[in-house]
Amino acid sequence: MTFSIIAHDVATGQVGIAVASKTLATGARVPHIRTGVGAIASQARVNHYYGPRGLALLAAGASAADTVRLLIAADEDQDIRQVHVMDRHGRFAAHTGAECLEWCGHLVKESYSVAGNILAGPAVLEAMAAAYDAATGLPLAQKLVAAMKAGEQAGGDKRGRQSAGLLIHGTSDWALLDIRVDDHADPLSELERLEGVARSA
Repeated sequence: MTFSIIAHDVATGQVGIAVASKTLATGARVPHIRTGVGAIASQARVNHYYGPRGLALLAAGASAADTVRLLIAADEDQDIRQVHVMDRHGRFAAHTGAECLEWCGHLVKESYSVAGNILAGPAVLEAMAAAYDAATGLPLAQKLVAAMKAGEQAGGDKRGRQSAGLLIHGTSDWALLDIRVDDHADPLSELERLEGVARSA
């Protein structure tokens, strides 16, 4: 029902998640970040415990791979879940359940991961990765939005558009940027507009 990206900007130390979906208020459910600990995006049939439990595991020293393994091992419905994780060392891991609705999948790269379900096809994730890689030199927020818009242009959530979110942490305990577009005809364009307003404020 959703596609998202988690990324670590090595130059600034910032960590961010961007997400879009044909559901209400996806920015309220999918992204979870704790400064100095890591980031988690929990989607498909969202397990609302993945965020807090995953961050607790990461805070206790678990790697991204171990966090994914432990989360799904404790979930009898793991086959309908999708989750990707970044740990404090910038390592990434992901899980796409065997019963997530098609098309579904994930890509794990060196400094980011992308994942999605009920997508138009694998080209959505490939376009997101290519756009993120091409956005060298831009602030993290703009790179994330560029990746999401490229994914949407490649077909995005095949059911349509409704909501989007952008969450970024730096070195402080609170979010540097937390933007949600909960119900909109063109949520990623609105997210891009609001990110520009925040940047110029």
